[in-house]
Amino acid sequence: MRIALLSYRSKTHCGGQGVYVRHLSRGLVELGHDVEVFSGQPYPELLDARVRLTEVPSLDLYREPDPFRTPRPSEIRDSIDVLELATMWSSGFPEPRTFSLRAARLLAQRRDEFDVVHDNQCLGSGLLKIAQNGLPVVATVHHPITRDRVLDLAAAKWWRKPLVHRWYGFAEMQKKVARRIPDLLTVSSSSATDIADDFGVSPDQLRVVPLGVDTDLFKPSSHPRVPGRIIAISSADRPLKGIGHLLHAVAKLRTDHDLELQLVAKLEPNGPTEKLIAELGISDIVHISSGLSDDELARLFASAEIACIPSLYEGFSLPAVEAMASGTPIVASRAGALPEVLGPDGECADLVTPGDVAELTAALGRQLESPERRQWLGAAGRRRALDVFSWESVAAQTVRVYEQAIARAGRTGRVASTVEAVDEPC
Repeated sequence: MRIALLSYRSKTHCGGQGVYVRHLSRGLVELGHDVEVFSGQPYPELLDARVRLTEVPSLDLYREPDPFRTPRPSEIRDSIDVLELATMWSSGFPEPRTFSLRAARLLAQRRDEFDVVHDNQCLGSGLLKIAQNGLPVVATVHHPITRDRVLDLAAAKWWRKPLVHRWYGFAEMQKKVARRIPDLLTVSSSSATDIADDFGVSPDQLRVVPLGVDTDLFKPSSHPRVPGRIIAISSADRPLKGIGHLLHAVAKLRTDHDLELQLVAKLEPNGPTEKLIAELGISDIVHISSGLSDDELARLFASAEIACIPSLYEGFSLPAVEAMASGTPIVASRAGALPEVLGPDGECADLVTPGDVAELTAALGRQLESPERRQWLGAAGRRRALDVFSWESVAAQTVRVYEQAIARAGRTGRVASTVEAVDEPC
């Protein structure tokens, strides 16, 4: 099978999208399929040598160290670039729409080279153009972006709420596009329910295929764990990840425990998380890192006594599976898909009420004080990672959805025969 895998952002641990693209593409080629990744910036790292990469350049308006930059006039190449810049200038987020339009333009010239197109989380209006050109389209929706919007709006100051609304303007496009793609993948039953509710898609469109983990890389270490070390991963410096609640818990725990927090996150300079760390007086025990390689991240997980996932919502949570594979006991919020991923409460993790600092503090304290509890939870998590989550299984289940989409396109002549264009502003 010839597969075009689309991802508007693909750097490893960029919200998990890069991990998904890297490992799914490798799993697909292991099954004998031909895979070409089409990606916007930041581009994927360490793709399997058998996977081809086609770079889909944008204006890269959010690149470091100059996010929200103003490009030079000579960088503007076409009307899509103009749309991207105008959307950013009007406080919107253009990448899902503009990436999909660029990908549609590329695939219009190469439609005979692929059997199926698989979109990763973009849900841009260009996908309908791809379908109208006769290519079967499958899309992965890790979770509905509407959940992020609700939490960000709740946390925003009154004067920022209009800007938050505008930033998430692309969510309306994603809803309309999702309703018109017959074959949607998602990563948990919880996410499937939320997508059906928030996006208004039929449950019959959704297929649940969980994410996987490299259990040869993420595994317990032969070295002793660092006493009192807690690890937390945050793909974004936003209220959704619940890091502020964890920082308050750490500040309370330090009075009775020797501990440190390893926070793997790209924080906004002088942003809310950095300010809170300073206000709580815990700068000496909070160590921040970002841009870690998979090897470095695996070693950090294996060195920690506890992994904490305090999110207010998760559509899946790769860090949860990576922690389980590492044999690291977990304290996590009872939010979104986390109970589904981690198993029944107490089996592989201690689950707490989202946003409840007192409950989070107590759960972390109990684990810090009980080596037996940590050992039991860690061993149970490792067994669950080996039994339930593997990229080989993910690839095989994904191929079955591709086959359904191709068969559907064969029956109808083209997937897009009953859809209409989506031209709403981003």
